[in-house]
Amino acid sequence: MELESKRLRLKEVTWDDIESIHMLYSLPEVDEFNTLGIPKSIEETIENIRPMIEDINSENRKSYFWKIIRKDSGEFIGSAGLTLSANRFKLGEIFYELLPSQWGQGFATETARTIIRAGFDHFHLHKVEAGVATQNARSIRVLEKSGMTREGLRRKILPIRGEWKDNYHYAIVEDDPVDY
Repeated sequence: MELESKRLRLKEVTWDDIESIHMLYSLPEVDEFNTLGIPKSIEETIENIRPMIEDINSENRKSYFWKIIRKDSGEFIGSAGLTLSANRFKLGEIFYELLPSQWGQGFATETARTIIRAGFDHFHLHKVEAGVATQNARSIRVLEKSGMTREGLRRKILPIRGEWKDNYHYAIVEDDPVDY
């Protein structure tokens, strides 16, 4: 499944993309609020993403994992994903990571909005959710600009570099007004 926005193309990650994904996950700035930590090797990155790549051919697929490509240059700038819940709940959870050189240009918001729109239009979800560390001001802005509402606080749920961090829970439901 491929998604497209004005400036970006989201293409499913394959094993051919492992070096780009590993490079992204190995950057300390990208890892700042990530619960996985910086991979010790490319083999660790492979094991971390294996379930998402192997799920591509699953009959009851529950996860989608995309590389984010700039249309103007064809450049890899990050990754994003959507995890689906059991059918009766009609929920999806999004995530995204961008190269620091691409921060501050609206690409994260454009990515989030593209996945949210696909969640409602393609997957017929009732609700799209995201979690964000309470200290991650950049990502909080992205979620709010994407039309999501802060629904709550989950205390000390994120294991980040040996400490338990708090997480805000954001969501948007299918009948919330959006301007995109």
